[in-house]
Amino acid sequence: MSHTSTQIQLVSRPHGWPTPDDFRTATVEYGDLAPGQVRVRNEFISVDPYMRGRMIDTRSYIPPFRLDETMTGGAVGRVVETTVDELPVGTLVSHQYGWRDIVQEDAAGFRALPEPPAGASSSVYLGVLGMTGLTAYVGLLTIAKMAPGDTVFVSGAAGAVGTAVGQIAHLKGAKRVIGSAGSAEKVALLTDRYGFDAAFDYKDGPVRKQLREAAPDGIDVYFDNVGGDHLEAALDSFNDGGRAALCGAIAQYNATSRTPGPSNMANIITRGLTLTGFTIGHYFDQAADFNREMGAWFADGEVVHDETVVDGIENSVDAFLGLMRGANTGKMVVRIN
Repeated sequence: MSHTSTQIQLVSRPHGWPTPDDFRTATVEYGDLAPGQVRVRNEFISVDPYMRGRMIDTRSYIPPFRLDETMTGGAVGRVVETTVDELPVGTLVSHQYGWRDIVQEDAAGFRALPEPPAGASSSVYLGVLGMTGLTAYVGLLTIAKMAPGDTVFVSGAAGAVGTAVGQIAHLKGAKRVIGSAGSAEKVALLTDRYGFDAAFDYKDGPVRKQLREAAPDGIDVYFDNVGGDHLEAALDSFNDGGRAALCGAIAQYNATSRTPGPSNMANIITRGLTLTGFTIGHYFDQAADFNREMGAWFADGEVVHDETVVDGIENSVDAFLGLMRGANTGKMVVRIN
């Protein structure tokens, strides 16, 4: 008996901003399960900024997507058919077989999850209780070594990682948390909902000037999701011994020419700064600590989260393109109907 899966494939490598023509919707037929396989119906798939980098055929920390093949990425779903006792039918699982509604693969590629906390959907395991939250936790505490009393600046602060960073910073004793975002609505959310002490719209004027006004006493930690002028502004505002966790570079993801670097790199020397890039795949050993702390914060209501939900696997590309243009608040997910 065959089972039909709807999947999204990359058919051309975008130059500049991706367009719908760079993708296609394909139908894949699965046969009966082989020994050791499971079939999973996805409930939510994740679209993330890092996926833009995988659409380019260049050296990176993860291989690029291959043309004319289904893309991959984070997803959560339920086992609907199984050949292994460890993953019975009905088990909620996380995996990297996103961009499709049904997946059939070896059981080793799936990890069983507890049922989500009361009132939360399974998508929470793609966001604040998943890789997104772990990235924020590791970047802030392990990479940037935030300490109580620090002043923290977060770029791209209204996104899924940024909102988690700001909340963790306060829970860990930051003196002041500042964020940048791309609209007045997002700026208001940062201060009213996520507890940032100050926030600004980077479109309102030079980031350097706005950051100096928001942090007159300087910053100690910078969590960078953007790069470009935001990194330059952080270098300008760092106190001696400042630390940066470099997580993303949204400013150059869709650039068609070389992005100029900050003009004030000498500050790294004169102020004794530490800038460290990281990808979360090297820090899964910290997942247990993260799960314990973030799980407790989430259960106690000390951490809040938002999602932007797009319905239908056929709308996955629209969700991704919207993410690239900042249409999301919090985590962007696609709900599989």
